[in-house]
Amino acid sequence: MTRNDILLGTALTLALAVGCQILASRLRIPSLILLLPAGFAAGALTDVVNPDALLGPAFSPLVSVSVAIILYDAGLGLDLRHLRGTTRGVVVRLMVFGVLLTWGALLGLGPVLYGVPTGVAGMIGVILVVSGPTVVGPLLEHVKPPARLRRVLVWEGSLIDPVGGILGAVVFHGLVSGGGSGNFRILTFLAGLAVGLAGGAVGAALLWALLHRLRLGETLGTLAQLATVVGVAAGCDVLFDDTGLIAAIVAGLTVANLPGLDMPARRPFFETLVQLIIGLLFVSISATVTPKSLVPVLLPTLALVAVLVLAVRPLVALLSTTGPELTPRERAFVGWMAPRGIVAASTATTFSASLVAAGLRGADKILPITFLVIVDTVVIYALTARPVARGLGVVRPARARPLLVGGEPWVVDLARALRAAGLDVLMWAGGAEERRRIEAAGIELATGELMAVATDPRARLEGVTAVYLLTDDDDFNALAAIVMADSVEGPVHRIAPSPGGRGVVAPYTAGGTLFGPGLVRPALAARHERGARFHTRPASEPRPPGHDVLFVVGSDGRLEPVGEAPPGPAAPGDTLVLLEPAPADGRTPAHG
Repeated sequence: MTRNDILLGTALTLALAVGCQILASRLRIPSLILLLPAGFAAGALTDVVNPDALLGPAFSPLVSVSVAIILYDAGLGLDLRHLRGTTRGVVVRLMVFGVLLTWGALLGLGPVLYGVPTGVAGMIGVILVVSGPTVVGPLLEHVKPPARLRRVLVWEGSLIDPVGGILGAVVFHGLVSGGGSGNFRILTFLAGLAVGLAGGAVGAALLWALLHRLRLGETLGTLAQLATVVGVAAGCDVLFDDTGLIAAIVAGLTVANLPGLDMPARRPFFETLVQLIIGLLFVSISATVTPKSLVPVLLPTLALVAVLVLAVRPLVALLSTTGPELTPRERAFVGWMAPRGIVAASTATTFSASLVAAGLRGADKILPITFLVIVDTVVIYALTARPVARGLGVVRPARARPLLVGGEPWVVDLARALRAAGLDVLMWAGGAEERRRIEAAGIELATGELMAVATDPRARLEGVTAVYLLTDDDDFNALAAIVMADSVEGPVHRIAPSPGGRGVVAPYTAGGTLFGPGLVRPALAARHERGARFHTRPASEPRPPGHDVLFVVGSDGRLEPVGEAPPGPAAPGDTLVLLEPAPADGRTPAHG
């Protein structure tokens, strides 16, 4: 390739990787639905989007290292406090039965559907046992299942990837060495597992020293993580193929759960890098698949996907969730969630080229089969996951569940009004008197553990759609809004302090404040103390004079705070949450 071809190919690959993700976010669909066909089309229609020509022998090692970075990031999001008891048992069984049944199905169907040797069928089988957080995570964000169901599927998707990678390496070595006894393969698997675990321990120790002992800041800390993960993963892969995946996720999991080592609340550079890598990998790997290679395997792969989706995965879920851990409806949804992702694609890319070069019959079908299975499963689950979840009743209610932090009388009165509008309101307060006031009002009081989770940068506050910080400490509200921003699925708002206030933090922290400029915390508290109360009123009715609109509760249960701008046109069935004028203003409050 010429210099201009390399520049054009690099630019086009990057543009497709980023553009598809932006478009997917606007369409609210998994980015894989766009990345895979875009890369395939670019590879088929142009000569410049060709990773083998652009990178040569470096392409396969770069794919392995890139996937290790993705799995390290996935490991950082895994909290061991959520993998205990029944959840752990379900995840382990899903992995064991998933590997055995998927592998067994390919061993039986592969020679029949594709005419390949049993060894190649086994290679395809271990490639397709994986799922992956890059696919499962976005789908679950779209579906929004209950917390325990989400945890089971996320843990399974994250942990099965390195297991599938090391199994692929074992089968690969068995094929290129001409087979081997069962005992030899078991020992090879255990040896690869030991290399990955040792590498993960080394990586975790290095990160502990760099992040805890040296106390590196965000920028240097991110660079240290990147260098450590790449170095450890590459070193493990030199010793044994694909063990870097195990090392990466073990390092991330260990670092995220070590006591005394607080990872940064936000990792914008690292998160951006991971998203970019995902896009580049899918576009690049898809570009290596030619239309000519797909034609002979297209119809057999459709039959294979039907077996995997309709028979193998439901059977895996049935065998793995027989206990009381999940409800029958949740077990059914587990049986309808097994998309394939980036690790399957990267493993197929890594091993298929070497097996083709070794002259193994049928090895040239490994990558196109994997590509089609990824495309088909992602499309099937992306289009059906939410309707299936709704039909099974395993979708969290769309109705808002706000958490109000604060226990002053006006805050409790506001919570009553929101509950009267049909919302499931949760409250938390630190003072004993405030907590008694909340309980006396009959409002659910959050436990201290919930607030500890909400302020933990590594945790995710599940089931709460928005947080409203309404305490009488403006600095606490401002700081908590910053800390909790990444722990809540929805927005985090705080009540505005007095203009010109003397707080240490609150007057200088922008964004996220509630209501208009005249409805700051002291004004609301004083107005309530003088007798003003919160009320609800159908949006279709005229608003009483002197009343301020604070919230709009939609007919579908959504909760929208009203800012400085007046509320827009109300939809049928909407409800307004109003604050009446205080009697001292010379008006008679009109109760709605």
